[in-house]
Amino acid sequence: MTGRERPRRLTARLRLTLSYTLFAVTAGALSLAVVYVGMRYVPNYPLTSANPRYRSDAPSRQEILHSLLTAGGYALALLTAVGLFGGWLIAGRVLRPLQDITRAAHRAAGGALEHRIALTGPRDEFTDLSDAFDEMLERLQRSFEAQQRFAANASHELRTPLAITRTMLQVAAADPSGQDWTRLVARLQDTNQRGIETTEALLQLADLGHAPPETGPTDLATTTGQALAAVHDEAAELGVTVTADCRPAPTTGNPVLLRQAAVNLLHNALRHNLPADGRVTVTTGADPDRPGHVRLTVANTGAILAPEAVATFTEPFLRGRGRTAQAGPVRRGHGLGLAIVAAVAEAHHGELSLTPEPAGGLRAVLSLPSEQA
Repeated sequence: MTGRERPRRLTARLRLTLSYTLFAVTAGALSLAVVYVGMRYVPNYPLTSANPRYRSDAPSRQEILHSLLTAGGYALALLTAVGLFGGWLIAGRVLRPLQDITRAAHRAAGGALEHRIALTGPRDEFTDLSDAFDEMLERLQRSFEAQQRFAANASHELRTPLAITRTMLQVAAADPSGQDWTRLVARLQDTNQRGIETTEALLQLADLGHAPPETGPTDLATTTGQALAAVHDEAAELGVTVTADCRPAPTTGNPVLLRQAAVNLLHNALRHNLPADGRVTVTTGADPDRPGHVRLTVANTGAILAPEAVATFTEPFLRGRGRTAQAGPVRRGHGLGLAIVAAVAEAHHGELSLTPEPAGGLRAVLSLPSEQA
Protein backbone atom coordinates (compact mmCIF):
# COMPACT_ATOMS: atom_id res chain seq x y z
CA MET A 1 0.00 0.00 0.00
CA THR A 2 1.48 3.34 -1.08
CA GLY A 3 1.16 6.64 0.77
CA ARG A 4 -1.69 7.77 -1.52
CA GLU A 5 -3.68 4.60 -0.82
CA ARG A 6 -3.50 4.90 2.96
CA PRO A 7 -6.73 5.89 4.73
CA ARG A 8 -6.97 9.52 5.79
CA ARG A 9 -6.33 10.18 9.50
CA LEU A 10 -6.14 13.18 11.75
CA THR A 11 -2.88 15.08 11.42
CA ALA A 12 -0.23 14.65 14.08
CA ARG A 13 -0.63 18.28 15.08
CA LEU A 14 -4.39 17.89 15.64
CA ARG A 15 -3.90 14.64 17.54
CA LEU A 16 -1.33 16.28 19.79
CA THR A 17 -3.67 19.24 20.33
CA LEU A 18 -6.54 16.96 21.31
CA SER A 19 -4.22 14.98 23.57
CA TYR A 20 -3.02 18.14 25.36
CA THR A 21 -6.62 19.39 25.72
CA LEU A 22 -7.92 16.03 26.96
CA PHE A 23 -5.14 15.85 29.52
CA ALA A 24 -5.85 19.40 30.78
CA VAL A 25 -9.63 18.90 30.95
CA THR A 26 -9.23 15.51 32.63
CA ALA A 27 -6.90 16.97 35.24
CA GLY A 28 -9.34 19.84 35.86
CA ALA A 29 -12.31 17.48 36.11
CA LEU A 30 -10.47 15.25 38.57
CA SER A 31 -9.57 18.27 40.70
CA LEU A 32 -13.20 19.41 40.68
CA ALA A 33 -14.37 15.91 41.58
CA VAL A 34 -11.98 15.74 44.53
CA VAL A 35 -13.25 19.09 45.85
CA TYR A 36 -16.85 18.07 45.29
CA VAL A 37 -16.45 14.74 47.08
CA GLY A 38 -14.61 16.47 49.90
CA MET A 39 -17.37 19.02 50.31
CA ARG A 40 -20.03 16.31 50.51
CA TYR A 41 -18.32 14.84 53.55
CA VAL A 42 -18.06 18.15 55.39
CA PRO A 43 -20.46 18.10 58.37
CA ASN A 44 -23.62 20.02 57.56
CA TYR A 45 -23.92 22.14 60.69
CA PRO A 46 -26.80 24.65 60.68
CA LEU A 47 -25.46 28.15 60.35
CA THR A 48 -27.33 30.64 62.58
CA SER A 49 -26.69 34.20 63.61
CA ALA A 50 -25.33 34.89 67.04
CA ASN A 51 -28.16 37.37 67.54
CA PRO A 52 -31.53 35.59 67.34
CA ARG A 53 -33.18 38.80 66.21
CA TYR A 54 -31.31 38.70 62.89
CA ARG A 55 -32.11 36.23 60.12
CA SER A 56 -29.13 34.24 58.83
CA ASP A 57 -28.43 34.36 55.06
CA ALA A 58 -25.58 31.79 55.14
CA PRO A 59 -25.85 29.29 52.25
CA SER A 60 -26.42 25.62 52.92
CA ARG A 61 -24.06 22.88 51.91
CA GLN A 62 -26.30 21.92 49.02
CA GLU A 63 -26.26 25.44 47.69
CA ILE A 64 -22.48 25.56 47.99
CA LEU A 65 -22.15 22.27 46.06
CA HIS A 66 -24.48 23.54 43.35
CA SER A 67 -22.49 26.74 43.00
CA LEU A 68 -19.26 24.70 42.90
CA LEU A 69 -20.55 22.54 40.06
CA THR A 70 -21.75 25.57 38.12
CA ALA A 71 -18.43 27.41 38.48
CA GLY A 72 -16.52 24.18 37.75
CA GLY A 73 -18.50 23.67 34.52
CA TYR A 74 -17.65 27.17 33.28
CA ALA A 75 -14.02 26.64 34.31
CA LEU A 76 -13.83 23.34 32.39
CA ALA A 77 -15.34 24.96 29.30
CA LEU A 78 -12.79 27.77 29.49
CA LEU A 79 -10.02 25.21 30.09
CA THR A 80 -11.13 23.30 26.99
CA ALA A 81 -10.97 26.43 24.84
CA VAL A 82 -7.59 27.48 26.22
CA GLY A 83 -6.33 23.90 25.87
CA LEU A 84 -7.34 23.70 22.23
CA PHE A 85 -5.80 27.05 21.34
CA GLY A 86 -2.64 26.59 23.41
CA GLY A 87 -2.26 22.95 22.41
CA TRP A 88 -2.51 23.88 18.73
CA LEU A 89 0.26 26.46 19.09
CA ILE A 90 2.48 24.19 21.19
CA ALA A 91 2.01 21.22 18.85
CA GLY A 92 2.90 23.40 15.84
CA ARG A 93 6.04 24.62 17.52
CA VAL A 94 7.07 21.10 18.57
CA LEU A 95 6.41 19.61 15.12
CA ARG A 96 8.01 22.42 13.12
CA PRO A 97 11.39 20.60 12.83
CA LEU A 98 9.54 17.52 11.60
CA GLN A 99 7.97 19.62 8.86
CA ASP A 100 11.45 20.79 7.79
CA ILE A 101 12.60 17.17 7.65
CA THR A 102 9.52 16.20 5.63
CA ARG A 103 10.15 18.97 3.09
CA ALA A 104 13.78 17.88 2.79
CA ALA A 105 12.67 14.28 2.25
CA HIS A 106 10.32 15.35 -0.56
CA ARG A 107 13.13 17.35 -2.17
CA ALA A 108 15.45 14.36 -1.92
CA ALA A 109 12.76 12.13 -3.47
CA GLY A 110 12.65 14.59 -6.36
CA GLY A 111 16.41 14.26 -6.88
CA ALA A 112 17.67 17.32 -4.97
CA LEU A 113 20.29 15.52 -2.87
CA GLU A 114 22.39 18.65 -2.31
CA HIS A 115 19.85 20.14 0.14
CA ARG A 116 20.66 19.94 3.88
CA ILE A 117 18.29 20.58 6.80
CA ALA A 118 21.00 21.90 9.15
CA LEU A 119 18.56 22.09 12.05
CA THR A 120 19.74 24.45 14.80
CA GLY A 121 18.94 24.52 18.49
CA PRO A 122 19.73 22.34 21.48
CA ARG A 123 20.29 18.64 20.92
CA ASP A 124 17.13 16.56 21.12
CA GLU A 125 15.35 13.82 19.18
CA PHE A 126 14.58 16.13 16.26
CA THR A 127 18.13 17.44 15.88
CA ASP A 128 19.45 13.88 16.08
CA LEU A 129 17.01 12.87 13.34
CA SER A 130 17.96 15.93 11.29
CA ASP A 131 21.69 15.22 11.59
CA ALA A 132 21.15 11.56 10.67
CA PHE A 133 19.04 12.61 7.66
CA ASP A 134 21.68 15.12 6.52
CA GLU A 135 24.37 12.45 6.84
CA MET A 136 22.25 10.06 4.79
CA LEU A 137 21.74 12.71 2.10
CA GLU A 138 25.47 13.39 1.97
CA ARG A 139 26.27 9.69 1.57
CA LEU A 140 23.56 9.28 -1.06
CA GLN A 141 24.88 12.29 -2.97
CA ARG A 142 28.44 10.93 -2.93
CA SER A 143 27.23 7.49 -3.95
CA PHE A 144 25.03 8.88 -6.72
CA GLU A 145 27.79 11.08 -8.10
CA ALA A 146 30.27 8.18 -7.93
CA GLN A 147 27.76 5.96 -9.73
CA GLN A 148 27.30 8.56 -12.45
CA ARG A 149 31.07 8.90 -12.90
CA PHE A 150 31.45 5.12 -12.87
CA ALA A 151 28.76 4.63 -15.51
CA ALA A 152 30.24 7.33 -17.73
CA ASN A 153 33.77 6.00 -17.36
CA ALA A 154 32.69 2.39 -17.84
CA SER A 155 30.85 3.33 -21.03
CA HIS A 156 33.94 5.15 -22.29
CA GLU A 157 36.30 2.31 -21.40
CA LEU A 158 34.11 -0.32 -23.06
CA ARG A 159 33.37 1.84 -26.10
CA THR A 160 37.02 2.62 -26.81
CA PRO A 161 38.16 -0.91 -27.82
CA LEU A 162 34.97 -1.38 -29.85
CA ALA A 163 35.58 1.89 -31.70
CA ILE A 164 39.21 0.94 -32.36
CA THR A 165 38.15 -2.47 -33.64
CA ARG A 166 35.56 -0.92 -35.94
CA THR A 167 38.11 1.54 -37.34
CA MET A 168 40.65 -1.17 -38.06
CA LEU A 169 38.03 -3.35 -39.76
CA GLN A 170 36.77 -0.42 -41.87
CA VAL A 171 40.30 0.39 -43.01
CA ALA A 172 40.94 -3.26 -43.84
CA ALA A 173 37.64 -3.52 -45.75
CA ALA A 174 38.45 -0.36 -47.75
CA ASP A 175 41.88 -1.67 -48.84
CA PRO A 176 42.10 -5.45 -48.39
CA SER A 177 45.17 -5.88 -50.59
CA GLY A 178 47.23 -3.28 -48.74
CA GLN A 179 46.89 -4.76 -45.25
CA ASP A 180 49.42 -6.55 -43.12
CA TRP A 181 46.98 -9.21 -41.95
CA THR A 182 49.31 -10.69 -39.35
CA ARG A 183 49.79 -7.29 -37.69
CA LEU A 184 46.08 -6.49 -38.02
CA VAL A 185 45.02 -9.75 -36.36
CA ALA A 186 47.52 -9.16 -33.54
CA ARG A 187 46.17 -5.64 -32.93
CA LEU A 188 42.58 -6.92 -33.00
CA GLN A 189 43.45 -9.63 -30.49
CA ASP A 190 45.17 -7.12 -28.22
CA THR A 191 42.20 -4.69 -28.38
CA ASN A 192 39.73 -7.50 -27.79
CA GLN A 193 41.75 -8.74 -24.81
CA ARG A 194 41.67 -5.28 -23.23
CA GLY A 195 37.89 -5.19 -23.60
CA ILE A 196 37.60 -8.62 -22.00
CA GLU A 197 39.85 -7.61 -19.08
CA THR A 198 37.82 -4.47 -18.47
CA THR A 199 34.55 -6.42 -18.55
CA GLU A 200 35.90 -9.06 -16.18
CA ALA A 201 37.13 -6.38 -13.79
CA LEU A 202 33.70 -4.73 -13.82
CA LEU A 203 32.02 -8.06 -13.09
CA GLN A 204 34.46 -8.67 -10.25
CA LEU A 205 33.67 -5.29 -8.74
CA ALA A 206 29.94 -5.99 -9.03
CA ASP A 207 30.30 -9.41 -7.36
CA LEU A 208 32.32 -7.95 -4.49
CA GLY A 209 29.66 -5.31 -3.90
CA HIS A 210 26.74 -7.74 -3.68
CA ALA A 211 27.84 -11.15 -2.44
CA PRO A 212 30.26 -11.87 0.43
CA PRO A 213 33.15 -14.11 -0.68
CA GLU A 214 33.76 -17.59 0.63
CA THR A 215 36.56 -17.40 3.18
CA GLY A 216 38.85 -19.74 5.02
CA PRO A 217 42.27 -19.81 6.70
CA THR A 218 44.95 -18.44 4.40
CA ASP A 219 48.27 -16.62 4.56
CA LEU A 220 49.08 -13.31 2.90
CA ALA A 221 52.67 -14.50 2.51
CA THR A 222 51.51 -17.42 0.35
CA THR A 223 49.15 -15.42 -1.85
CA THR A 224 51.75 -12.66 -2.22
CA GLY A 225 54.36 -15.23 -3.27
CA GLN A 226 52.01 -16.47 -5.97
CA ALA A 227 51.40 -12.89 -7.12
CA LEU A 228 55.15 -12.22 -7.28
CA ALA A 229 55.59 -15.27 -9.51
CA ALA A 230 52.77 -14.03 -11.78
CA VAL A 231 54.39 -10.61 -12.37
CA HIS A 232 58.00 -11.80 -12.55
CA ASP A 233 58.26 -11.59 -16.34
CA GLU A 234 56.64 -8.13 -16.48
CA ALA A 235 59.05 -6.83 -13.83
CA ALA A 236 62.00 -8.17 -15.81
CA GLU A 237 60.74 -6.61 -19.04
CA LEU A 238 60.26 -3.23 -17.36
CA GLY A 239 63.65 -3.39 -15.67
CA VAL A 240 62.15 -2.91 -12.20
CA THR A 241 63.93 -4.52 -9.24
CA VAL A 242 61.52 -6.28 -6.89
CA THR A 243 62.61 -6.95 -3.31
CA ALA A 244 60.37 -9.18 -1.19
CA ASP A 245 60.31 -10.06 2.51
CA CYS A 246 57.27 -12.28 2.98
CA ARG A 247 56.86 -13.26 6.61
CA PRO A 248 53.89 -15.32 7.83
CA ALA A 249 50.66 -13.31 7.92
CA PRO A 250 47.80 -15.71 8.73
CA THR A 251 44.33 -14.38 8.06
CA THR A 252 40.84 -15.53 7.16
CA GLY A 253 39.92 -14.73 3.60
CA ASN A 254 39.42 -15.85 0.03
CA PRO A 255 42.80 -16.96 -1.43
CA VAL A 256 41.79 -16.16 -5.02
CA LEU A 257 40.66 -12.62 -4.21
CA LEU A 258 43.65 -11.93 -1.98
CA ARG A 259 45.99 -13.16 -4.72
CA GLN A 260 44.21 -10.90 -7.22
CA ALA A 261 44.54 -7.97 -4.82
CA ALA A 262 48.28 -8.62 -4.47
CA VAL A 263 48.66 -8.90 -8.27
CA ASN A 264 46.83 -5.60 -8.74
CA LEU A 265 49.04 -3.85 -6.20
CA LEU A 266 52.15 -5.22 -7.89
CA HIS A 267 50.91 -4.26 -11.35
CA ASN A 268 50.22 -0.77 -10.10
CA ALA A 269 53.68 -0.51 -8.55
CA LEU A 270 55.41 -1.81 -11.67
CA ARG A 271 53.50 0.18 -14.29
CA HIS A 272 53.67 3.50 -12.43
CA ASN A 273 57.35 3.47 -11.68
CA LEU A 274 60.46 5.26 -12.89
CA PRO A 275 61.34 4.93 -16.58
CA ALA A 276 64.62 3.30 -15.56
CA ASP A 277 66.13 1.73 -12.42
CA GLY A 278 62.76 1.46 -10.73
CA ARG A 279 62.30 -0.45 -7.50
CA VAL A 280 59.42 -2.21 -5.75
CA THR A 281 59.54 -3.41 -2.14
CA VAL A 282 57.06 -6.04 -0.94
CA THR A 283 56.61 -7.13 2.68
CA THR A 284 54.07 -9.17 4.62
CA GLY A 285 53.67 -9.77 8.34
CA ALA A 286 51.96 -8.48 11.45
CA ASP A 287 50.60 -4.95 11.29
CA PRO A 288 52.38 -2.91 14.00
CA ASP A 289 49.95 -0.02 13.59
CA ARG A 290 46.83 -2.15 14.12
CA PRO A 291 47.04 -4.90 16.76
CA GLY A 292 45.27 -8.06 15.73
CA HIS A 293 45.86 -7.41 12.03
CA VAL A 294 48.29 -8.54 9.36
CA ARG A 295 49.29 -6.55 6.34
CA LEU A 296 50.74 -6.59 2.85
CA THR A 297 52.88 -3.57 1.99
CA VAL A 298 53.88 -2.67 -1.58
CA ALA A 299 56.08 0.43 -2.04
CA ASN A 300 57.54 1.66 -5.30
CA THR A 301 59.65 4.45 -6.69
CA GLY A 302 58.13 6.94 -9.10
CA ALA A 303 56.97 10.50 -9.53
CA ILE A 304 56.22 12.71 -6.52
CA LEU A 305 52.50 12.51 -5.81
CA ALA A 306 50.20 15.03 -4.13
CA PRO A 307 48.25 13.69 -1.11
CA GLU A 308 44.95 15.04 -2.46
CA ALA A 309 45.54 13.14 -5.70
CA VAL A 310 46.41 9.92 -3.87
CA ALA A 311 43.08 10.11 -2.01
CA THR A 312 41.28 9.55 -5.36
CA PHE A 313 43.35 6.61 -6.60
CA THR A 314 40.76 4.01 -5.59
CA GLU A 315 38.17 5.65 -7.82
CA PRO A 316 37.44 3.42 -10.84
CA PHE A 317 38.98 4.36 -14.17
CA LEU A 318 41.16 7.05 -12.64
CA ARG A 319 43.32 8.72 -15.26
CA GLY A 320 45.12 11.49 -13.36
CA ARG A 321 48.39 13.13 -14.33
CA GLY A 322 51.29 10.90 -13.46
CA ARG A 323 48.99 7.89 -13.06
CA THR A 324 48.27 7.22 -16.74
CA ALA A 325 49.99 4.08 -17.95
CA GLN A 326 52.72 4.62 -20.46
CA ALA A 327 52.49 3.44 -24.02
CA GLY A 328 53.18 -0.17 -24.84
CA PRO A 329 51.29 -3.41 -24.25
CA VAL A 330 53.00 -4.16 -20.95
CA ARG A 331 52.19 -0.93 -19.12
CA ARG A 332 48.57 -0.49 -20.24
CA GLY A 333 45.79 -1.01 -17.68
CA HIS A 334 42.06 -0.53 -17.32
CA GLY A 335 42.11 1.78 -14.30
CA LEU A 336 40.26 -0.62 -11.99
CA GLY A 337 43.19 -2.23 -10.15
CA LEU A 338 43.17 -0.20 -6.94
CA ALA A 339 39.37 0.00 -6.96
CA ILE A 340 39.26 -3.81 -6.90
CA VAL A 341 41.85 -3.95 -4.11
CA ALA A 342 39.78 -1.53 -2.03
CA ALA A 343 36.66 -3.64 -2.65
CA VAL A 344 38.54 -6.83 -1.66
CA ALA A 345 39.74 -5.14 1.54
CA GLU A 346 36.20 -4.04 2.41
CA ALA A 347 34.81 -7.53 1.71
CA HIS A 348 37.39 -8.94 4.17
CA HIS A 349 36.66 -6.27 6.83
CA GLY A 350 40.09 -4.78 6.19
CA GLU A 351 41.47 -1.51 4.92
CA LEU A 352 43.58 -0.25 2.02
CA SER A 353 45.66 2.83 2.74
CA LEU A 354 47.67 4.72 0.13
CA THR A 355 50.44 7.10 1.13
CA PRO A 356 52.76 9.09 -1.17
CA GLU A 357 56.45 8.57 -0.53
CA PRO A 358 58.41 11.79 0.14
CA ALA A 359 61.03 10.90 -2.47
CA GLY A 360 58.43 9.85 -5.02
CA GLY A 361 56.29 6.80 -5.54
CA LEU A 362 53.47 5.26 -3.57
CA ARG A 363 53.19 3.10 -0.46
CA ALA A 364 50.12 0.80 -0.45
CA VAL A 365 49.18 -1.12 2.71
CA LEU A 366 46.49 -3.81 2.69
CA SER A 367 45.60 -4.51 6.33
CA LEU A 368 43.34 -7.45 7.27
CA PRO A 369 42.22 -9.01 10.55
CA SER A 370 44.58 -11.80 11.57
CA GLU A 371 43.37 -15.37 11.85
CA GLN A 372 43.45 -15.17 15.65
CA ALA A 373 41.46 -11.89 15.74
